[in-house]
Amino acid sequence: MKKKSTTTAIITGIALCASVIGVKAGDPSRVGQAGATELLINPWANSSGWANANTSCVQGIEAQFLNVAGTAFTTKTDVMLASTDWLDGSGVHLSAFGLTQHVGSSGALGLSIMSVGLGNIPITTFDNPEGGIGTYTPQFINIGVSYARSFSDQIYGGINTKMISESISNVSAFGFAIDAGIQYVAKQVHFGISLKNVGPRMAYSGDGLAFETSTPNSSITGSTNQMTAAQRSQGFELPSLVNIGAAYDFLLKGDSSMRSQHRITLAANFTSNSFTQDEEMIGVEYGFKSFFMARVGYDYQNSTTQPLSTNPVIGGRLTATTGFCGGITLQAPFGKNKSVFGISYAYRASNPYSGCHTIGVRVTLK
Repeated sequence: MKKKSTTTAIITGIALCASVIGVKAGDPSRVGQAGATELLINPWANSSGWANANTSCVQGIEAQFLNVAGTAFTTKTDVMLASTDWLDGSGVHLSAFGLTQHVGSSGALGLSIMSVGLGNIPITTFDNPEGGIGTYTPQFINIGVSYARSFSDQIYGGINTKMISESISNVSAFGFAIDAGIQYVAKQVHFGISLKNVGPRMAYSGDGLAFETSTPNSSITGSTNQMTAAQRSQGFELPSLVNIGAAYDFLLKGDSSMRSQHRITLAANFTSNSFTQDEEMIGVEYGFKSFFMARVGYDYQNSTTQPLSTNPVIGGRLTATTGFCGGITLQAPFGKNKSVFGISYAYRASNPYSGCHTIGVRVTLK
């Protein structure tokens, strides 16, 4: 009875939060008003390959990004490294590390670190608008700590706390956000809902916002006093969203020795964004045992097929990515407990730039 009431409370809480965010969601006129938008970039290869459509069936450390409830499926230890060339040609690179560990009878702890490298940017000033006086390197780092557990054989839930850091040498912003998620699994049917990036406003501060100015000297006519004035940065909100997804596993049956060796999973997801257009994702994955998986997906927004917009009010595409995604995974068992080592690759199409390429390495201990 206690488990049922706890599960009901979690589902009700997430549904209420989702309804609050949903009132403001999908407004293209609010594009650009949120900050920390690196929170929207999936650094992992598997789920990126089918357009993040697998909110309802994602498992292991990758679930910490899409739906933290899926980390509860960790049987012992799940470790992943990933590297992303984001919008090839832009100079943006993502590096990610993740770890989930089974704890207790039905829980899992997770840790993830994502770093965004923006390369070296020329320093420009009022007196040196052309640069030539050095470069600076922005540092964006997100750290997530999660806990998830199974409440029954069919219901899984979890929560993820994220620490957000954005900085250059003399200006920085720090914040935190919370994700929560639920997955329902009944044999071949999957449902999932997750609430992401809910947290207080962030603002920049530091010596870089100070400037030198002068004020009249009241005691000496015609003279001035030099002083340093500090400016306050305008705060910004986080890009909150809600994911609602479903999936179904088609198990292709042969004779008794081939039963369920081949699997096709069809997944769909709806994302209600607070600061941009809503998204509909669809993806399909084929799997041969646990050795080979291939997947494709499509992420649709109302303007996906339109030219890139320079003015979101009058319409046009609001993102560089153009919807199509694909990926592949190769895995091999090792050790007496048949742990798994895998390599994955994902591609996300974009215009402009030459797409997004992600490669990941995963070790699952059993």
